[in-house]
Amino acid sequence: MPKQMYATKRMNPRFPFTAEAEITLRDGSWLPAQLCELSVRGCYVDTLEPLPVGTEFRLSICDGLNTCELPGKVIYEHAGGGLGITGMGVLFGEMQAQQHYTLDAWLHSAATGVTPIPQALPKA
Repeated sequence: MPKQMYATKRMNPRFPFTAEAEITLRDGSWLPAQLCELSVRGCYVDTLEPLPVGTEFRLSICDGLNTCELPGKVIYEHAGGGLGITGMGVLFGEMQAQQHYTLDAWLHSAATGVTPIPQALPKA
């Protein structure tokens, strides 16, 4: 019997977005990761070491020009299919203005294909 495909319903669209990332756990240990999708509420990362669903951490994302640190939590995990890479869905926690600003610039770039001109954070 053919496998049926089901549409995944998301509150916010995801965009392809490649960036280096680092996950820092509460005990101070860290592991490298690769971000491959981004949305306003979270992202999808690949890593060599799987983390259990529910694990909370600090996620540092660097696109080569800007770095943004965000609180994150693993909400689901995908096995690597024998390749040793595990993918994880990450939900972002509460963000400050600078984090929103950087995330919005990345999302605009990913959605439009236009690289944003670096600008200073607007004054409150």
